[in-house]
Amino acid sequence: MQIIMLLLTAFLLISSSSAGGLSPDYYSHSCPGAESIVAHTVSSKQKANPTTAAGTLRLFFHDCFVTGCDASILISHGSSSSERSSDINLSLPGDAFDLVLRAKAALELRCPAQVSCADILTLATRDLVSILGGPFYPVLLGRKDSLFSRASDADSFLPRTNMSASQLIRLFRTRGFSLQEMVALAGAHTVGFSHCKEFASRIYNYENKGWGVVDPRLDMRFAKALQRACANYLKDPTLSTFNDVMTPGRFDNVYYQNLRRGLGLLASDSVLMADRRTRPFVLRYASNQTLFFEDFAKVMQKLSLYGVKTGREGEQQEHNHISSRPRRKPRSEFKKKRTHKQLLLDCRDIKHQPRAKEKRGQREQRRLLKFFL
Repeated sequence: MQIIMLLLTAFLLISSSSAGGLSPDYYSHSCPGAESIVAHTVSSKQKANPTTAAGTLRLFFHDCFVTGCDASILISHGSSSSERSSDINLSLPGDAFDLVLRAKAALELRCPAQVSCADILTLATRDLVSILGGPFYPVLLGRKDSLFSRASDADSFLPRTNMSASQLIRLFRTRGFSLQEMVALAGAHTVGFSHCKEFASRIYNYENKGWGVVDPRLDMRFAKALQRACANYLKDPTLSTFNDVMTPGRFDNVYYQNLRRGLGLLASDSVLMADRRTRPFVLRYASNQTLFFEDFAKVMQKLSLYGVKTGREGEQQEHNHISSRPRRKPRSEFKKKRTHKQLLLDCRDIKHQPRAKEKRGQREQRRLLKFFL
């Protein structure tokens, strides 16, 4: 593990030369202890709501893969124009947004207007992956938050669950990611859950061949369990199941082992095993968790540097959101001591998704486990 950390640190230092303005100790003077504050908030939130980790990992990807790691996913104008209003982002879990809000509030009490939401999300994601048993990797800091957000960007650049291998490969290549890096990033599906509507076409009336016909790439016992768990998904769109039915609460390589056994939940998962270009990486990670962790850490570091804003390209947001304010508040205003309650009110534009959806999802996941195991 020490060798892995040394290699990741070396990789990060090399990357920092091309990521102007970023450094591992960016906040050492302006906000000492920033990483510890985020880590404490992350630990508390994950203990209270175990779905936070998977939700935050998804939020991080949906932010970074669109216009870069710039917290543009957090922008809420109260209209239909921001990334958050895109259909693909409507199911992003409220606990992930709440985590960023809480960490930002704690940091504002210690060092107002210093730490960006983009850095908070990057640190929180790294810490949560580690908490679930995944790799811990060093990250560069100093990102600025975006000044704008467009729903059309999310619509254009985020992968869909029904994409073919060729479509996925082409999309990831436009973002500078290789075949191997794409498959390594897909390993994030070892945690979390997906709503039934995302894979219903695989378990009901597959290719319009009849309501009981399922995707032949699925294990039949698994497919039948999914059919029972999602039976009412048309009436209740909140129904969901684990991405990894075997070890849903652990970050490990079982996701890839599931693909070999026909237990890939989403069509975009199964195509990785079916396509000859991506299959070798799936098999490699399925048999070697250490290799998966090494490659996942590297590609997460790379993703965290994609499209970052530095200098005057962005700003550190004091409220975890960006609005069309007529002016920026004078720095002196941020130095006034504010209570935690006031800070939360400042962040009120972060509109959380109803937590009831997540709780219902957890109940359905337990039902699936009962059916399948």
